[in-house]
Amino acid sequence: MDLLPDLWRQDYWLPPGVTWTDMEQLADSDRPRPQDLLVALPLALGFVALRYVFERFFAPPMGRFLGVKNRLQVTAAPSPKLESFYTQRSRQPTQSEIISLMVSCGKTQRQIETWFRLRRNQDRPCQTRKFGEAAWRFFFYLTAFMAGLSCLIDRPWFWDHRECWRQYPVQRMERAHYWYYMLELGFYGSLLLRISVDIKRKDFKEQVVHHLATIFLLSFSYCANYIRIGTLVMLLHDSSDILLESAKMFNYGTGWRKTCDTLFVVFAVVFLVTRLLIFPTKIIRTTLVLSMEVFEPFAGYYFFNILLMVLQGLHIFWAGLIIRMVYKFLKGKLEKDERSDEESEIEEEELDKGGEENMDHGDRYWEKSKDTLNSKLSMLTNSCVLNNLTNHRSSVADRMRKAQ
Repeated sequence: MDLLPDLWRQDYWLPPGVTWTDMEQLADSDRPRPQDLLVALPLALGFVALRYVFERFFAPPMGRFLGVKNRLQVTAAPSPKLESFYTQRSRQPTQSEIISLMVSCGKTQRQIETWFRLRRNQDRPCQTRKFGEAAWRFFFYLTAFMAGLSCLIDRPWFWDHRECWRQYPVQRMERAHYWYYMLELGFYGSLLLRISVDIKRKDFKEQVVHHLATIFLLSFSYCANYIRIGTLVMLLHDSSDILLESAKMFNYGTGWRKTCDTLFVVFAVVFLVTRLLIFPTKIIRTTLVLSMEVFEPFAGYYFFNILLMVLQGLHIFWAGLIIRMVYKFLKGKLEKDERSDEESEIEEEELDKGGEENMDHGDRYWEKSKDTLNSKLSMLTNSCVLNNLTNHRSSVADRMRKAQ
């Protein structure tokens, strides 16, 4: 408890020469107060409940309209020893572990490998579940972006970023901006609450860092009355996330490939422009350089800009994935989303059934975000394995007839 008074030291949160008393010039409803952040907790729980309702009652009819279908899965044969190894040790055994399992289970190497492929496929999230998650995020990001734009478009700091610091920190907070902050904070809080049960993607750790950095950034910027620049940061991020989630929704559907491809290209352009061009040259420059025209550096100045740098680092990471996807897309070799869920890569299953081989069709997925991004797209195509196999058998039969 002795640390609590130090936490709210005014030299941490306010520029030199400004005190909390100066902030009291504004009415309670016109200035940010730390206790206001408590509203975000029930809002986060409310978003969790609202998401459940949305994914249960609204997402399914949307998915049916777009033709979202779950893939048929072949379940792995019951094997207590293999199941125990899968759940307790590894989902992908090494070669030496496979040999050990062959001895203990009395199976061939091919049977062991096939069993683990089938077992991993059982844990993959179904298309309808992934569609529901994408639809929910699309609904929020679209609503938040439209609400944010409507309450910022006529504000002077939207066009002239120097206005973000005019008379700082004694700036009146509008109620619309207060709710914009609380709703965004509650939404990212709900993502953090559900992160353990949501679809786990390859950039899971980056998503956790992103959610934490966003929550810290929103909380600090609110308490320090960085609200004007904070609203610009939120609006900028929501703009590309809308396109990301909409592209994922059409990707999970059937017969929307051109729409999905178009949205993906537009998303890639918007993401690269907003996150790699506008964010560092406009937003970070505003907080790092233009703010120094009004006040001297202080602890909060450094903390806020460090959090922005963390976000920029994540932007660069995701931009690298997107550029790789664009390259594969343009080369016609896009096989999967670089940040798709871990088992979204298609694995061809080869099963022995009565001496005949049945090959699984290879699908191609692309998906991005979270969010950001949790970023995130996959494409579907069918392989020609069966056709090649049929042609091969026909050619063999022809040679045998000629030999006779």
